[in-house]
Amino acid sequence: MNVSALTPAEADTRPHLVVCGADALVWTLAEELANSRHRIRLTVITPHKIRADVPDLRTLEERGVELRHADRLDEQTFRDAGLAGAAALALVMPDDMVNLHAALCAREVEEKLRVVVRMFTTGLAGSVSRIFPDHVVLSDAQMAGPAFVAAALGEVAPTHFRHGDRTLYVAHRADVPARRVMVTLATESGGEVSVLPAEPPAGTDGPDDLVLAEAVGTSAEGDVTRRLLARSGRRRRPFTAFGHALRAALNRKLGVAVLITLVTTVLAGAVLNAWDDTRHNLWQSIYVTLMTAVGASDVEEKRNAVAQAAQLVLTVAGLALLPLITAAVVDGMVNARMALSQGRLAGQLRDHIVLVGLGNVGTQVLRQLHDLGVRVVAIDRHADARGVKSAQRRGIPVIVGDASREETLQAAQIATCRALVVVSTNDPVNLQAALHARAIRDDLRVVLRLFDDDFAQRIGAAFDISTSRSVSRLCAPVFASALLERNVHASIPVGRHVLLVGTVTVLGGSDLDGALLSDVDEPGQARVIGMSAAGQEWIDWRPDPRRVLAAGDRVLVVARQRALRSLAG
Repeated sequence: MNVSALTPAEADTRPHLVVCGADALVWTLAEELANSRHRIRLTVITPHKIRADVPDLRTLEERGVELRHADRLDEQTFRDAGLAGAAALALVMPDDMVNLHAALCAREVEEKLRVVVRMFTTGLAGSVSRIFPDHVVLSDAQMAGPAFVAAALGEVAPTHFRHGDRTLYVAHRADVPARRVMVTLATESGGEVSVLPAEPPAGTDGPDDLVLAEAVGTSAEGDVTRRLLARSGRRRRPFTAFGHALRAALNRKLGVAVLITLVTTVLAGAVLNAWDDTRHNLWQSIYVTLMTAVGASDVEEKRNAVAQAAQLVLTVAGLALLPLITAAVVDGMVNARMALSQGRLAGQLRDHIVLVGLGNVGTQVLRQLHDLGVRVVAIDRHADARGVKSAQRRGIPVIVGDASREETLQAAQIATCRALVVVSTNDPVNLQAALHARAIRDDLRVVLRLFDDDFAQRIGAAFDISTSRSVSRLCAPVFASALLERNVHASIPVGRHVLLVGTVTVLGGSDLDGALLSDVDEPGQARVIGMSAAGQEWIDWRPDPRRVLAAGDRVLVVARQRALRSLAG
């Protein structure tokens, strides 16, 4: 129903939803809600100045969306927006503290409110629970990260979730027993990808089909992780960063000083043993030399002058040797970091992944790649970016520079890497980095983050780039479902599509009341994987499609966004 066509009397009865944001997610979420079939009244609050790549929100006003501008989300802002009496509030500002402060202010205006909060640090969820009992905390970075990791490794996204008494996860058909396959998510034939097809006859299914499988007896996440590790051919090397630091340690001046001191120590020890009146075997010669070098020698007045001179030189050289070695190691660690910040890597790297952008999403991608044992070199133009400290703690080199410049990519050794993942929030920088990388290596796997889906598809077709949807496109359906109190359990990225796993409750008098379960199962749109009868908690997995639905029954489906929206409506 077109919300703008409602009369004022009807409009007063509609649930009021308020969305607050400042980047692409607020536009995508508002569009998702405006396109829903729910009878809602939607108010969107944004700062006066928002990112330039965010589409014009005024286009949503034609669909009845009320647009407001406020640079501060305080009590007065919420009162002016009519939050009192509203049904739900979505706080999707890109700053955790801003969202938390806004939640505190919103509570003063309306206590009985469903709140959906976007947070990078999900550990703050406990703070939100103290403010609003009815709340959902979501991290767009955590939801989108697996899709970029999967694209970089050429694998499926390590998506898994638990529902009822089972853990379900995404895998290739060849990687799971046939009896554990719940539903086919996608097949590919002749370069064409078919999403949610009808189940193929036995013997005609392909080993690379993407399926939703049941994990029994083992951790689904562990299964996926082991498979990714095996196919990536890489294992974590815990001492790699330390080795790079040591190789960078001996700069020319300090290296020459250490070398001269070592030569002096050896020569002085040889002279001491040759001119000493006491005969020493090999071990005794080494022992006397080293003990004297560290300053443990005593004054020997009865030795001849040559031995005394050698002993004196050896003692002085020993005093200088240990501080020089310590200085070399410390200086090397410092120089290694300085070299990285100036765009230089210590040593040659091969088969690594170059990650551009260490914001919220980039940090999640970095952590997941590191957990999978894949070597990473990160690039960000800001030395204080969110993910820089996370990379340093993991020994991951970070180049501070502009990824749109070819020399920056060359410094990250793009010519010998296995993939380039570009996830910064700047579309022009992302595109330039991808094109420069392709100019250096035309066979390089490139995963590119772009906001505009149509633009991304055209870029992918023209330059053979494995483009990905924007983070907002991947995550907005989940935020919208939480806001509308739809029971969505997981989102599954499949290429450029996003499939949702959700529960649809049959309402009395609706189209599904009295229909067959097979009417819900529509290949290409929605596939049924389970259901619960009214009043029952247990789930009947793989239910009989001839079953007649009744009010209160709950159907678990994997569906496209529009199909789930239609079923829920």
